[in-house]
Amino acid sequence: MVTATSSRLVTAHDLLRLSSGGFYGELIRGELCERMPPGFDHGEISLMLGAKLLNFVQARRLGRVVSNDVGIWLEHDPDTVRAPDLAYFSADQIPFGTRIPGYVDVNPALVVEVRSPNDRPRDVHDKAIMWLNAGVELVWVVLPEHRCVDVYRHGREVVTVTDADSLDGLDVIPGFSCALEDFLGPAPQEDAPVAH
Repeated sequence: MVTATSSRLVTAHDLLRLSSGGFYGELIRGELCERMPPGFDHGEISLMLGAKLLNFVQARRLGRVVSNDVGIWLEHDPDTVRAPDLAYFSADQIPFGTRIPGYVDVNPALVVEVRSPNDRPRDVHDKAIMWLNAGVELVWVVLPEHRCVDVYRHGREVVTVTDADSLDGLDVIPGFSCALEDFLGPAPQEDAPVAH
């Protein structure tokens, strides 16, 4: 992450204007943080998990699922706008049919962050904690290189879900369950023994 510095703090409205001009990044307490596109694997994993979530949520009219193109306005004066890889808002949070042309000023019920190769583990952990502190109920941090998902909930220990388990929506998205291979692909097979 590269931080752009300036003589004045940038606002969420400035960021929205900059993003329409091609800037790709977030705003943290008034400071621009440019982010490079994270890569193919990251995009595919986000899309696969997002499709599972979207299909489940839409079929039951539970709420709305959005991708990382959505900025979440977390703090004001100075402004913080972050973009999770995926977010789920219940229908109570953002009613169906509500149009929001700018950044969302509502904290999601669920946030998903997929760690990309250029993300430092500490930064991804800190971002998960930031989401919890902002009021998000459930955060999933997908770690593709370890084939696991760290599940964060406020006031609880982080739980790691592996291929042996299923990712569960708990009380945030009741009934949602998904095998990790559904979005990470099949686990690599160990080489079979060579016959002599």
